[in-house]
Amino acid sequence: MGVSSPPVLRVAIVGAGFMGKMHAHAWRTAHRFFSLDAIPEIAVLVGRDAARTADAAREFGALAASTDWREVVARADIDVVDICTPGDTHAEITLAALAAGKHVLCEKPLATSVVDAERMVVAAAAAPDLVAMCGFSYRRTPALSLARELVTAGRLGEIRHVRAQYLQDWLSDPDAPFTWRLDRERAGSGTLGDIGAHSIDTAQWLSGERITAVSALTRTFVTDRPELTEQVGLGGRAVQGASRRDVTVDDAAAFTATFAGGAIGVFEATRMATGRRNANRIEINGSRGSISFDFERLNELEFYDATDPAGEQGFRRIQVTEPEHPYAAARWPAGHGLGYEHGFTHQIVDFVRAITAGTKPSPSFAEAAQVQRVLAAVEDSAARGSIMTAVEGAPS
Repeated sequence: MGVSSPPVLRVAIVGAGFMGKMHAHAWRTAHRFFSLDAIPEIAVLVGRDAARTADAAREFGALAASTDWREVVARADIDVVDICTPGDTHAEITLAALAAGKHVLCEKPLATSVVDAERMVVAAAAAPDLVAMCGFSYRRTPALSLARELVTAGRLGEIRHVRAQYLQDWLSDPDAPFTWRLDRERAGSGTLGDIGAHSIDTAQWLSGERITAVSALTRTFVTDRPELTEQVGLGGRAVQGASRRDVTVDDAAAFTATFAGGAIGVFEATRMATGRRNANRIEINGSRGSISFDFERLNELEFYDATDPAGEQGFRRIQVTEPEHPYAAARWPAGHGLGYEHGFTHQIVDFVRAITAGTKPSPSFAEAAQVQRVLAAVEDSAARGSIMTAVEGAPS
């Protein structure tokens, strides 16, 4: 007798840009490294421009292309809708997909407002047989997953300090062109929602504590930028003399925070830190130890154990590539390291396993909505002159 093949999980990716390409890579490779009870297949890629989407579909490995996400979501042969579009479309596509009986993976931030995020939470709760997850992919970096295990095991003791930075520089040139990420209507917020959201999610997830209040400031250093003429990665190019558009979001954000368990936090996010390409950093200090991580050295975790003998204390560098480490056993021989794309693959692995096992993955929409509430509190505090602002719905 032949061995039966696992069922196929037919995926529609909505969004044909940078993030759609990254998700497509993850869908194509997840089952080739990890044992899954369903095999993903990219059935269709949805974009706005027919010709460009068709080209992207061939490049991404999708079987078909479309410019009508509503028609695709309604198709009976689609099992999963993967949303990789600007934030202003997340709620509408998610609500339609859940109503059509599809599992949903939605890129972060979950929405552009708390109201829309909460609508998505309600819709996911009303569909208990469907899996709905938000794409905070940095959680799936093996070193951060190991950090979470250490914190959960009590190796850091009582959490006292959380400090997080996310530093990029792709907008440091004042003539870098305008993109949708600089439009409040489409993005919700700027650096804060784009990369600061990652720091907020990572801090709450690692510490196991919710942020309850913030005191913040934001800045827009460049108030207008030339129109985009050619998309290149996150940024692009503009011709000399191009008309300029007003920037309606922040370039940088900084805030202090209090956590439900009593810890204090310091956060900074900017896309104008010259020389920093993708410095996503976090350090947590507890009564028994500390962890420190920088995504520019993503295969390493620094761990300090205060219970070591006095003469042996100091941060140790853990190369997180051993088979005992999270996700690593399915990858390369020890010491060979992973890259940015692997976190997305691990995200797909966990998502597919939740679907086939009938379990709820993390981060759930409810967890992502909590991040949205912190984002809203940060903006509110900054608008009111850095006044300490409670996070809506957080425990007092």
